[in-house]
Amino acid sequence: MTSKLGYIGTGLMGSPMSMRLLAAGHDVTVWNRTASKAQPLVDKGARLAEDPADLAARCDIVFMCLTDTAAVEAAVFGPRGVADGARRDSVLVDFSSIQPDATREMAARLMEQTGMHWIDAPVSGGVPGAEAGTLAIMAGGDAEVFSRVEKIVLDMAQRFTLMGPCGAGQTTKLCNQVIVGCTMAVLAEAARLATNAGVDANRLPEALAGGFADSKPLQLFVPRMVGALHDPPLGHVYTMLKDLDSVRELARGCTSPVPFTSLAAEQFRLLSARGGDQADALEIFKLSAPTAL
Repeated sequence: MTSKLGYIGTGLMGSPMSMRLLAAGHDVTVWNRTASKAQPLVDKGARLAEDPADLAARCDIVFMCLTDTAAVEAAVFGPRGVADGARRDSVLVDFSSIQPDATREMAARLMEQTGMHWIDAPVSGGVPGAEAGTLAIMAGGDAEVFSRVEKIVLDMAQRFTLMGPCGAGQTTKLCNQVIVGCTMAVLAEAARLATNAGVDANRLPEALAGGFADSKPLQLFVPRMVGALHDPPLGHVYTMLKDLDSVRELARGCTSPVPFTSLAAEQFRLLSARGGDQADALEIFKLSAPTAL
C-alpha cells in the first residue's frame, strides 16, 4: 500500500527534500507558513494543504523541517496544528534540530492526545546534501516505527541511522554540531592565517587533499569562505548558534565539559551581532579580517 506523505516547512532544506520525494514518485502534500515558498513543489505535482491540521488529516507520514523548538511546537500543537488533524498510528518524522528534552515531551504529548508516533530525525549535509540526496540522518524513536519510514526517508538521504529511543536523534545531531561548528571556526582560523602570511588560501583544499587535515568541510567550506560565496547561504548563523547553545545546555545537564564548543559559540554570537542572524555561518572567516564586519 502506498503511503500518503506530507511535508511541513519547505525552506532551504525542506524544498529540495520534498523535490526528491516527488521525483521518487510519492504522493506528497506540502504546507509552508509562506505559501509562495511551496509553489515550486505544487508546480511539480505536490498538493498544497490549507494548514498543518489539513495536511496531517490527509497523510500517513508527516515530515517536518522547521527552524527551532518554538516553531515545531506551534506547527504541531498550535491552532490548526498537526495534533488537530493527526491520524491514529500515523507517523511524524521531525527533521528539525531542537532540544532532546523538548522532543521527548512533545512526542509523549502527541501520542497521548492523538495516537500519532514521533521519530526525531535531524539531518546533516546542508542544502547540497538535500539536493543530492546524500544527507546523513540520525533518528530516535521506536524501532518498529523507524522501519515503517526507513525506505521512504532513504529517498531523501544516503544514511538513516536509529540511535536509540526518542530524543537520541537530537542528541546525536548536537554531537554532529560540536564537530561542524568547531571545524568551521578552525578552518576560518587556518584560512585567515594563510591569507595573512601571504599564501593563497584558495589552494589549501588542493594542497591538503589526502593528508590528515583533509575532510569534506575543508573541501567545501574554505573555497566559500575565501571567495565570499554566501548566496545562497550554506546555513544561517542563527541555526548554528542555536545548536551550539543547545549543546552547552545539554552538557550542563550531564556534566560534560565543552570548552571548544563554548569558544566557537561565542565567535558565532559575535558574527550574529555584527552581520545579523541570517548571515551565512561561513562568514565567520570575516571576523578576523583586517577590516572585520
